[in-house]
Amino acid sequence: MSMSMRDRIKAGRLYTDMCEGLPEERLRGKELMYEFNHTRPSEIKKREKLIREMFATVGENAWIEPPIYFSYGSNIHIGKNFYANFNFTIVDDYTVSIGDNVLIAPNVTISVTGHPVHHELRQSGEMFSFPVTIGNNVWIGSNVVINPGITIGDNSVIGAGSVVTKDIPANVVAVGIPCRVIREINDRDKQYYYKNYKLEHAL
Repeated sequence: MSMSMRDRIKAGRLYTDMCEGLPEERLRGKELMYEFNHTRPSEIKKREKLIREMFATVGENAWIEPPIYFSYGSNIHIGKNFYANFNFTIVDDYTVSIGDNVLIAPNVTISVTGHPVHHELRQSGEMFSFPVTIGNNVWIGSNVVINPGITIGDNSVIGAGSVVTKDIPANVVAVGIPCRVIREINDRDKQYYYKNYKLEHAL
């Protein structure tokens, strides 16, 4: 008995996405996305309502600056106190889980989906998807790309312009192409908020 496309997605197999109600699900999400992206800045209540309609689950006090782009929306889970700046892009053919107190800078891309390298394996648009998980208290810098199957641990910071191709542990600063851990977050970071700029009052 052959697997359904949705089961193939969950199993990490190659699949196509033009059947089993997947196009209709994408269309629903993109209609909501379009409506959100065309709200006026003063329409705060409308934006808050649409944020809860666009995604699978959303914690309290979540805010997103338009425009945002996603494939479905219904595969995205967002924790509380979430903030995303302009041009957040999420390819969510499978699950994207974002923890509490996460900050997303402008032009960040998260993709759970890729295509086979060999052209003969993607003649009909075949793809694969692996879930992405972002822990609590994570800050993702501008222009970061997060690839399929990645987990970023609690409290970590991903530096601007990074391409994350491997899991990042908790409590570190990681940066680069490919993204690598450069150091652990330490007590000095409680005193100095940027380079040699010191906090006026200790935490």
